[in-house]
Amino acid sequence: MSKPHDTPQQPEAGGQDSETIDFGFRTVGRAEKSGLVRDVFDSVASRYDVMNDLMSGGVHRLWKAAMIDWIAPQPGQTLVDLAGGTGDISLRFLRAGGGDAVVTDINESMLAAGRQRREFGKYSDRIRWCVGNAEALPFTEASADIVTIAFGLRNVTDRDAAIAEAHRVLKPGGRFLCLEFSQVTSAMLARAYDAWSFNVLPRLGQLVAGDADSYRYLVESIRTFPPPEVLADMFAGAGFAQVRVRRMSAGIACIHSGWKLD
Repeated sequence: MSKPHDTPQQPEAGGQDSETIDFGFRTVGRAEKSGLVRDVFDSVASRYDVMNDLMSGGVHRLWKAAMIDWIAPQPGQTLVDLAGGTGDISLRFLRAGGGDAVVTDINESMLAAGRQRREFGKYSDRIRWCVGNAEALPFTEASADIVTIAFGLRNVTDRDAAIAEAHRVLKPGGRFLCLEFSQVTSAMLARAYDAWSFNVLPRLGQLVAGDADSYRYLVESIRTFPPPEVLADMFAGAGFAQVRVRRMSAGIACIHSGWKLD
């Protein structure tokens, strides 16, 4: 078995105009990726929230709380949460005083798992669930105050299209935030992080969710995601202004923020 750090970190998988793209460390046809991603999350949906806590030791909760704090939700605001899965970000937004939330995800199974969460009971009149692709959202232009995506952009086939869609559906003065895994800044921590990611997480996925391969893909997808500086440029290229990046936990995760000015 190869050591984690022997695995290529940024395999070539073609640009946005290429017919191929990364799916973890594999290269697949662009038309295939969304179906493969759907299969991954169909497989893990019922245990997704439990695995998030186990994989991160609960630290993902602190990262999400930091993003909500940065948003500072206000009554009357409408949130559209892309790749929103089981609704974790939307629930936090509503609890923090936001107005209404729309959870959109390409995976019906993830949304179904979210609908079963009892915490949403008191917010049933302020939450909507929508099957939709982040690359072509079923929402009108300038209809949201806040758009978020948490740990989902790396699974999107055309990331530029998803960022452009976020810009389109935002009202002037609206804001887009992306919480995503990133690049560890400490060499010592990076070695431990790789060992945990490549050796432990797939086994944990097999034990808890009955699926090692899906969690192996999720680990690999983190390593092929663009670095923070590149993602910031992608925000700017889509028309976002005042783009800011917050690194957390020595770079394990980052929050990118950008504003739609007009």
